[in-house]
Amino acid sequence: MKYLGIDYGIKRVGLAVSDSEGKMAFPLDVLSNDKRLIARIKQACSSEKIQSIVIGESQDFKGKDNPIMKDAKDFLKVLKKSINLPTHWEPEFLTSAEAERLQGKHGMLDASAAALILKSYLDKKGNK
Repeated sequence: MKYLGIDYGIKRVGLAVSDSEGKMAFPLDVLSNDKRLIARIKQACSSEKIQSIVIGESQDFKGKDNPIMKDAKDFLKVLKKSINLPTHWEPEFLTSAEAERLQGKHGMLDASAAALILKSYLDKKGNK
């Protein structure tokens, strides 16, 4: 099964994709969070033959939703209406900071964070 990972942000949205076996995750793209976002994600799902979507669930140190979660939940509602694929939340904690620590700053940082989110999900499913 092939998965799409999403690191949702107010300005940018990182995308990552798994291999066809659902074992590894790779940065795919960074999209502007604008009116074309859903259409671009839908196109990526089609071209990459995605079967399931994993989106990062942003929480604070106490396990409570960060302020971005309201927007992320609204985004996911719209995405579900547009794309008929299963969706899953995956807890994410400082994935952007971890991606930067591992790779340094670069233009695909949000996609690298999405890959970390997706890899965490895949590992929990036992797709190691």
